[in-house]
Amino acid sequence: MPLPIKPENPLANTRRDFLKTSTLAAAGGAIAGTLGLTSCVHAAGDDTLKVGLIGCGGRGTGAASQALNADKRVKLTALGDLFEDRLQTSLQSLLKTDGLADKIDVPPERQFVGFDAYKQVLASGVDVVLLTTPPHFRPMHLKAAVEAGKHVFAEKPCAVDAPGVHSVLRSCEEAKKKQLSVVSGLCLRYFDPFMEAIQRIHDGAIGQVRTMLANDYRGVIWTKPRQPDWTDMHWQMRNWYYFTWLSGDFNVEQHVHNLDACAWAMGDKYPVKAVGMGGREVRKGLEFGNIFDHHSVVYEYADGTRLISNTRQMDGCKNDISVHILGSKGTALLSERRHGTRISAQDEWVYRNEARNLYQVEHDELFAGIRSGRPINNGEYMAKSTLLAIMGRMATYTGQEISWDMAWNSKEDLSPAKYEWGPIATPAVAVPGVTRYV
Repeated sequence: MPLPIKPENPLANTRRDFLKTSTLAAAGGAIAGTLGLTSCVHAAGDDTLKVGLIGCGGRGTGAASQALNADKRVKLTALGDLFEDRLQTSLQSLLKTDGLADKIDVPPERQFVGFDAYKQVLASGVDVVLLTTPPHFRPMHLKAAVEAGKHVFAEKPCAVDAPGVHSVLRSCEEAKKKQLSVVSGLCLRYFDPFMEAIQRIHDGAIGQVRTMLANDYRGVIWTKPRQPDWTDMHWQMRNWYYFTWLSGDFNVEQHVHNLDACAWAMGDKYPVKAVGMGGREVRKGLEFGNIFDHHSVVYEYADGTRLISNTRQMDGCKNDISVHILGSKGTALLSERRHGTRISAQDEWVYRNEARNLYQVEHDELFAGIRSGRPINNGEYMAKSTLLAIMGRMATYTGQEISWDMAWNSKEDLSPAKYEWGPIATPAVAVPGVTRYV
């Protein structure tokens, strides 16, 4: 049975909660020395945490670097990827990064390539795994990692369809029972300006939230031209971003950050329905797979609050990545730009302090939680915010109103029939009004 969606998220990461765990991070080695490691003390008494990276792209390489900088006694000991060249590029980049070479011990026998590489990484003796493959694989990799008793960093989003979301929630519940960490790559929850602003919103600074605007306007990204020796599966995997079954579409893969920030502002409450539109205006070629290049969705909450979500990836257009929150007594702007996060109300406020690197902070907190024996579990909000983004995609792909219950109960499973190098059909581009809810 799938886990039920709860109306409230007891794991909401408020600023007060975060500051408590930040104290642990600052203590670093002192925590480990005082409290000892729970599940990570090796038989020989070595308290070095061994890290395995599953997914060696740019984000995975960055995550590995941040993990190695998060703790004094940590080593990268295993790498896994679908492609040998990606693995080697990642390894060489990490070895050349200042201060990391002494923390890397990945001989050829712990370099794994292929669809089963994740299983080999998990069996290699690691304590912590970084899951940074294309999102489609997150549910199966998370399930295997928790079953193997590993602490986890899971990049966003955590799934591309509702069955994947259910799987992730079950795995995160199991992680709680095993006292394992599951830290999400929804890094805005670990960003100082957003934490301060959201806490002020929760404390009533702008009154009751009435409307939220989540914008993600940006240019186009990379494509990798098909090579003569690539099978269909090779080509789709190399260009995973452009295939809904692998990425979830870009409103799920990237815009999930801003949608999650809106859910956070609402106290981790989620809307009851959504309607939207989207399509392919400029990215029409076969090289762009089957995702859209724009989405616009209006979500509605039970109390009438609306979340207006707009995403676009087109060159030559104005860019804007921000969240605007309109309340009964004022407004808030959440932006990663310097001094871009502010509240305009009776008491004006602008975040002016130095903000820590949000990507680094999430790993600092992961390792502090492991060391202290107080593992962090971000599972509920990372799953529910992923479903929020999937719900929006369902609305734009079908052209129909999609309720939260419809999204939750969807039986659409985007998984391919098999994972192997060979032929695989290019999925059809969705047509609103024709494509059906499943």
